[in-house]
Amino acid sequence: MKPREILKHTRHRSFPYPKKSWIFYQEWNRALFLHWEIALEDLQPFVPKPLKIDLINGKAWVSLVAFDMNHIGIRAIPRIPHISDFHEINLRTYIIHNNKPSVYFLNMEGSKKSSCSILKRLSKFPYQHAKMNRNSFSYSSKNAVTNDSFYAEYRLPIQPISKDKTDLWLTERYAVFQDYKNHLIAYDVHHAEWPLETLAIKKLDISYPKFNHILNNSPHRAHYSKGVQVLAWNKRKHAL
Repeated sequence: MKPREILKHTRHRSFPYPKKSWIFYQEWNRALFLHWEIALEDLQPFVPKPLKIDLINGKAWVSLVAFDMNHIGIRAIPRIPHISDFHEINLRTYIIHNNKPSVYFLNMEGSKKSSCSILKRLSKFPYQHAKMNRNSFSYSSKNAVTNDSFYAEYRLPIQPISKDKTDLWLTERYAVFQDYKNHLIAYDVHHAEWPLETLAIKKLDISYPKFNHILNNSPHRAHYSKGVQVLAWNKRKHAL
């Protein structure tokens, strides 16, 4: 879809996108979503106090999202060399800030050193480099500095799921708030509703030492998506 067509898809959003013009374009493709329901007290130490952890049915959630980041560009410039096209894994949780259901990143890793370096500097997100490999049935990652590792073997029945309230709550998020030094940075994003399909996991081995008490090899939910085209607005700075 062209950007003007993407902007017409709004019924799935819980709040309107900004009136100002979007600045960045990117694609999040071939996404694996793994979700864990966890106790609020286990998550609270990892989230800055000004950010309120979002709950559904009295529970907090953490998700690992492994995908391909493609075609990063600035408005009217279709692709930025040396940044586009890499594998990414982020570990995220769900918050509410300024009345917006949003995302907070606990961890972010990318497969390309140059992309991680540039995006960390520009976006202020906590990108780290990790060695990653992917094919049509597996995804692996190893971060030699933090000793974080991820390995998944899966198959794709290619069968759309009938989304329930929790599926939508976990995936349809259109803002990010992230702590950086002594303040918060915020981004608004927009895309069409995630097309979700079933994901059959054959083997899963996750070890993130900092988060092992809230992650395990048996996620409560798992989804696959072919991907979405994403428009993003410029970052804003908020007091922490």
